[in-house]
Amino acid sequence: MSETTSPLDPVLDRGLDPASCYAAVSSRDRRYDGVFYTAVRTTGIYCRPSCPARTPAAGNVTFHRSAASAQAAGYRACKRCLPDATPGSPDWDVHAGVAGRAMRLIADGVVDREGVEGLARRIGYTPRHLGRVLVAELGAGPLALARARRAQTARVLVETTDLSLADVAFAAGFASVRQFNDTVREVYDASPSALRARRSAAGSHGAAESTAAGTLTMRLAVRTPFAATALLDFLAYHLVPGVEVAGPGWYARTLDLPHGPGTLRLHLDPSLDDLEPGRTAQVAATFTLTDLRDTGAAVERARRLVDADCDPLAVSAHLGADRLLAPLVARHPGLRVPGQVDGGETALRTVIGQQVSVTGARTVTGRIVAAHGTRVDTGVPGLTHVFPRTDVVAGLDPETLPMPRTRGRALVGLAAALAWGEVALDRGPERDAVRERMLALPGIGPWTADYVAMRALAHPDVFLPTDVGVRTALTRLGADPAEAIVGSDRWRPWRSYALLHLWQTLMPPTPEPAPQPTDLQETN
Repeated sequence: MSETTSPLDPVLDRGLDPASCYAAVSSRDRRYDGVFYTAVRTTGIYCRPSCPARTPAAGNVTFHRSAASAQAAGYRACKRCLPDATPGSPDWDVHAGVAGRAMRLIADGVVDREGVEGLARRIGYTPRHLGRVLVAELGAGPLALARARRAQTARVLVETTDLSLADVAFAAGFASVRQFNDTVREVYDASPSALRARRSAAGSHGAAESTAAGTLTMRLAVRTPFAATALLDFLAYHLVPGVEVAGPGWYARTLDLPHGPGTLRLHLDPSLDDLEPGRTAQVAATFTLTDLRDTGAAVERARRLVDADCDPLAVSAHLGADRLLAPLVARHPGLRVPGQVDGGETALRTVIGQQVSVTGARTVTGRIVAAHGTRVDTGVPGLTHVFPRTDVVAGLDPETLPMPRTRGRALVGLAAALAWGEVALDRGPERDAVRERMLALPGIGPWTADYVAMRALAHPDVFLPTDVGVRTALTRLGADPAEAIVGSDRWRPWRSYALLHLWQTLMPPTPEPAPQPTDLQETN
């Protein structure tokens, strides 16, 4: 993988490609809300890509970059998806993106920890204006949305764990057991004890065991097909000593959570690969938490890591129709783009990996973790450290880092920008704005910014034309790399998944975990 200075346009940046837009509309992909709008000639209305109405025929639609453009062409706003709740507003084009970003932060527990003011600050709006946006877009304000998230988390914990109901209340983010009881009764028309009794009556097979204090197992719902083995191979190939370990059928890592460190173990059993398409699979995830209040945040990070929001059928249908990618899609249906548990960690690891092999990047990152990460006692062989925080890396002397001085300065500069809030990778800001801020930093080029957008910001349409792995994979497939890269626009709007299919051809199988020394620093 390599870093160059040649630009990479994000999806639809220089023009709206009708085929790519229609593919996004057909899958109702919410990640494209706010990127473009769909105008339907036969009805005279325009919608968001995620509109729940029946998908119109391709010949009956046109695409517009803004709501104002659709209005100028004579279309009116759809009453179901509300693409323009305030017609004529010059800033409403970004509202769908604002709502989506706010929901991702709410799911991570930002409102519970920082209040509505903290949520609004991360989005870049005033609390009052953000409330208006969310009510218009989603029908509820931030407090109501956070309350609904807490209720959903509570129900999952009640029905799938053996935690006491008091522990469930605080793990779900409620301030008191009384608030927990009242909310669950109102939302589900049943008391928490009644929900648990229903589970017991149905049998205990659905319950997860809490084998130790702060340890619980939950099931992450993902749509099938789900290429669990391929996801595991990717994670295992890129793991950092001290922070991550993996073996056949499982992957584990440390977590830096708001109230203390924790660990995550994903059970990526090969049997998940063979489930019938179009159904829901359950990925078992075991969490060990210092503070149960971090349950919601930990679950959200695990969901991001396994790309749980992906619609694999839509992606496979689009990429599987391509002559070059069809064999790869058939080999790994349901391939996911591995996400992240911490945006800052992903960005720093990406800079460390510039212009070096994956093996070399793992070695260097492991040395930095051993020297500057926080040591934790996890009880899991090989999991000894939490990845260094951005403020710690920002305070390092670039001259002392085990890498070229230029890259060391880039690493420290990026860490400082992350620590001081100049660059935010919490999925609150707009992707394009984050990319521009990263590119403005010394030593950060398009390859780094776009890789971070794919992994940390869940961008579904990133392609890295200068990446060495991409060119090697294309050559092994018998394709001319230059020709294939020029024609990669046909893989829009899911070029990130096309990229993973190419990389997967180079991925070795997950190895057995190696014996770990008692002191990682001695090995470096």
